[in-house]
Amino acid sequence: MGKFEAAAKGLKSLDLDALVVLSEPNRLYLTGFHSTAGAALVTGEGSWFFTDSRYIEAARRAITDAAVEESTRERPALQQIGEILERRGLKRVGYEETYLTVSEFEGLKKRLPAALTPAAALLAGMRAVKDSWELEQMVKAQRIAEKALAEVLNDIRPGRTEREIAARLQYLMLLGGAERMSFEPIVVSGANSSMPHGVPTDKPVAAGDFVTMDFGCVYNGYCSDMTRTVAVGHVTEEMERVYRTVLAAQAAGIAAARPGVTGASIHAAGDRVISEAGYGGYFGHGFGHSLGVEVHESPNAAPSDTKPLPEGAVLSAEPGIYLPGRFGVRIEDVIVLKGEGCEDITLAPKELLIL
Repeated sequence: MGKFEAAAKGLKSLDLDALVVLSEPNRLYLTGFHSTAGAALVTGEGSWFFTDSRYIEAARRAITDAAVEESTRERPALQQIGEILERRGLKRVGYEETYLTVSEFEGLKKRLPAALTPAAALLAGMRAVKDSWELEQMVKAQRIAEKALAEVLNDIRPGRTEREIAARLQYLMLLGGAERMSFEPIVVSGANSSMPHGVPTDKPVAAGDFVTMDFGCVYNGYCSDMTRTVAVGHVTEEMERVYRTVLAAQAAGIAAARPGVTGASIHAAGDRVISEAGYGGYFGHGFGHSLGVEVHESPNAAPSDTKPLPEGAVLSAEPGIYLPGRFGVRIEDVIVLKGEGCEDITLAPKELLIL
């Protein structure tokens, strides 16, 4: 079953006649086609995708399970969608409340002759469960990232800057077949590594530093995400203890991950290891998040996530310990919930590496 058809089947559960999709991530999810402009309409009687002259030829080649129509200045996409709704008598229309700006919502109200209902949950629920094709693309993205990591490790040495390492990672992923980055890479070293989302700087790597690299790329529209922390030259006893604690916390969370458990319980398994080691105040983020056509999706593995996780959900597994002004460690894999447990699709080694 195609994604347009699956979305159409889900309309009844929300008492909807149609769904209007304007956001780029959801358009990509439904169509498998990437464009910076477009709109989709899903109904029980058929679906449509609208885009302008820049993309119309490519869209007609790529999209086979929806009618593809050209939008123009004279007949923009929302006008054509409104005409379809009126012609077919479709009155209850869902929209993506979690993506739209106020201006875009006002445009919907002005253009569409229908009662608008928040319906972001429909596609969010579908996106939470990856099919085999989606997983295949994510694995390919992961392999590209891992190959880049293996090569960039040869470049990490005293004097090399964080910015240079980040640039090298991006170049290698693009060279390896990535469409683009999943996000701007995080490369932080020494005291900077205590900042979970630090930005690469011109700081040179020094002997005795941890270097944390959080990065990923996109392949066929789907993201990878991984983090590895390596040491340069030597480590102190505490650095090694923190690293092994984070690795044990990740293993505990992964062991707890399976369909039907909550994200909160997965987080708790990893957090318990960190707390028992005496670092409970230094792990401030969730154990993991979902990813797919976006690098941050739902569901998540954090204390607030109390709903059972479905089979086929994809989660990052990324506990960390961050000692302000000193150093930090994060280790991140991506797992897929299946059967009685989960599959780790990240193959890069995780044991402490001293370069």
